[in-house]
Amino acid sequence: MVGGGIVGKACALLLAQQGMQVALIAPRPPAAAPEADQWDSRIYAFSASSQALLERLRVWEALNPARVQPVCDMRVFGDASAARADVTAAGDLHFSAYAATVPQLAWIIESGHVERTLDTALRFQHQVHWHDDTAAAFLRDHDGATLTLAGGDKVRAACVVGADGARSWLRDQCHIPVSKRRYRQLGVVANFECELPHQDTAWQWFLGVPPKLMADEEPANGEILAILPLPGRRVSMVWSADEGHASELLALSPEALAATVMQAASGAVGRQFGALRCITPAQGFPLVLQRAEQFVQPHVVLVGDAAHVVHPLAGQGMNLGLRDVAELGRVMAAKESFRGEGELRLLRRYERARATDLLSLTAATDGLHRLFSLPGGVARTVRNTGMRVVGGQSLLKRFLIGRALG
Repeated sequence: MVGGGIVGKACALLLAQQGMQVALIAPRPPAAAPEADQWDSRIYAFSASSQALLERLRVWEALNPARVQPVCDMRVFGDASAARADVTAAGDLHFSAYAATVPQLAWIIESGHVERTLDTALRFQHQVHWHDDTAAAFLRDHDGATLTLAGGDKVRAACVVGADGARSWLRDQCHIPVSKRRYRQLGVVANFECELPHQDTAWQWFLGVPPKLMADEEPANGEILAILPLPGRRVSMVWSADEGHASELLALSPEALAATVMQAASGAVGRQFGALRCITPAQGFPLVLQRAEQFVQPHVVLVGDAAHVVHPLAGQGMNLGLRDVAELGRVMAAKESFRGEGELRLLRRYERARATDLLSLTAATDGLHRLFSLPGGVARTVRNTGMRVVGGQSLLKRFLIGRALG
């Protein structure tokens, strides 16, 4: 297993619990700092399928309930909302856990807290051999693959799992081509304390293309602002912003950033959160659409961001990676006794099984992003009318919630 993020650690733990010997190659994290008054800027929305996997790994029950925030409602606003007088706090599109007869739509948890809990679980899993090192060389033969570590040690494996992120070293070693499209945006993230209760609600605004980019010769992308609930009176912001605008946001003082977010999130529906106070430094990460042309080769399989990266507007990237893990575990558990773990015929079962899920989610996230980047009043009218029509169809909304839950 190459890679030590949430997906890589979850995969190592799952395969070990299924009786496999796993070598995890990743630098060990530094000693954890006390969490009481510190909140990670990077958070994830975990779906029901991800929660089921973490529960199966006996990690979910070990999470601190005070760091886990359920999402019971989601309200989405189109880019024409601020100009309409009929917009209410319900939004153009409202998803409700109550209406869908589920306890919650998702859970918001900090990345660092989940990783630290996985680290603890791995320390008690004797079938995982954690190499506090990085891979430096990869050699494959008919029977398996050999990884040479930076410190000189060698690790022999029947199958090497690449969970080493969007810039995967293992994927490069295997010369697997990647299709990639830059959105020319950064995801700007920060956490805030809010004056008013967030009512377990996630909010998202399609802000459209910034006016100063309208006249650019190069097509501009529409910006998206999401405000997600955290435990207590705290919220987390994810602002998908044009690179230039993102640089401006990252350069703001905490007070100026809070004021900017309050202004962008107010519009015609009032101030849902009251005054905001920034409690974590703003961070930015580039947004891309990326997919490896192969997820598997003999003795090699890619999971998570090493295989695919999608736009964060639906908050499904981590869930997609954890569904990779669950499917790989299923394929390995159902393996015939006469097959090796790295046999291509076996690994292709995983690749085929993941194709539909990835295709549908990519089409949905990239399609929505393109739709809200189209210029002109006609395009704006069509997309916002369509959003309100979807919002009035309860059966369609239940289907969409089911897909999001995994």
